[in-house]
Amino acid sequence: MATFPATAERYSKPAILFHWAIFLLVALAYLAIEIRGPKGSDSRALWSTVHFCSGTLVLALAVLRLLWRLWRGAPHEIDSNRVLNFLSRLVHLALYLFIFVQPLLGILTINTGGHPVSLPGLDLQIVLVGPDPLARKLLKDAHELIGNAFYWVIGIHALAAIAHHVFLRDNTLRRMI
Repeated sequence: MATFPATAERYSKPAILFHWAIFLLVALAYLAIEIRGPKGSDSRALWSTVHFCSGTLVLALAVLRLLWRLWRGAPHEIDSNRVLNFLSRLVHLALYLFIFVQPLLGILTINTGGHPVSLPGLDLQIVLVGPDPLARKLLKDAHELIGNAFYWVIGIHALAAIAHHVFLRDNTLRRMI
């Protein structure tokens, strides 16, 4: 994936910052959607805004993260068996797709409902498409389905990092902290 091979054994400080910032924003987006409250409530409006802002920031950081990765590369892979290397690449590809696709689906869902995505404090309204009630239902369902599926992928990613640290005793986890 990298344009230039990395020579370091660890990820660079910006790569680590992007990783953990995106993690925190994804966690905040999940938290916000789970506790948002009933329709029409002030709580729902607040937490929905937090969800939209978190998702939009995830997308912005995902673009920067990918550009950084293409420019700087990543550390050499840790020696492991071919199956683990394949699974690692597969999960990382899924995570990259998630941090791009999920926020875009969210923005498209709001847009097809006839609304821009507005970010508080910024005079910015994101409109990618116009209203479309049929598309909104499909996009909303896809956004929710992918969001639910990624609880599992994120969990597998975290458990794999812990397993590398505890059982395989390699530097996989240490490279990202």
